Amino acid sequence: MPTAPRLLPLLAILAAICALALPSAASAIETGTPAWLINGQVLRAGPGAAYDVTGELGEETRIQVDRCTYRWCQIHADGARGWVSRDNVSFGQHPRGPLTGPRLNYPSGGTVCFYTGPDFTGDHLCQPPGTVVHDLQLFGIDDRFASLLIPESGSVTVCRDRDFSSYCERIIASQPLLPRLLVNAVSSYRVH
Repeated sequence: MPTAPRLLPLLAILAAICALALPSAASAIETGTPAWLINGQVLRAGPGAAYDVTGELGEETRIQVDRCTYRWCQIHADGARGWVSRDNVSFGQHPRGPLTGPRLNYPSGGTVCFYTGPDFTGDHLCQPPGTVVHDLQLFGIDDRFASLLIPESGSVTVCRDRDFSSYCERIIASQPLLPRLLVNAVSSYRVH
C-alpha cells in the first residue's frame, strides 16, 4: 500500500472543493410565495392579535408567505418568522397596496376557456363573463389548468390560492402555457 499516503491528501483536497461547491444553509432556496409587507408590522406567534409578539419587520419588506387564513398570513423574512395581518400583505410586483397604481383599460365581455394540457389540449372548462370562482377545490379541479384560451375580447384574473390570495395575474390574451407561477396552480379566478 505505498500509494495510500499520497491518496489521502488528494482526497482531502477533493473534499474541500466539494464543500465549497455545496450551498450553505444560509443560501438555501427560499420556500413560500414571494410577497411584500406593505407597512411595518409586528410578527405574532399565531393568527391573531392575542398571540405573543415574536418580532417586527419594516415597511416595504420582501417576504415569503408560507400560508394564509382568512385574515392572517404566516410569513418569514430576514431570519424572522411569524403571523401578520393579511391586509398588510401585497402579492404584487411592487410593495404597494392592491388599490394603487394606474387604472388599465382591460378588455372584458368574452368567454374564457381553461385547459388541463398545454397548447389548449386536454379537458376544458369554458366560462362566460361575470363568472367568479373562489375555490376550485370545491369542484375537484384545483391546480389542474395549464393553458387558457380567450377567443373574444375578454380577460380573466387568476390566482394561485383560494379567495384571490397569493400570486394573482390579469390575463388578456390566450396563453398556450400559463405563466410559471400559475401553470397547474390556479385555485380561484374571475372572468371579466
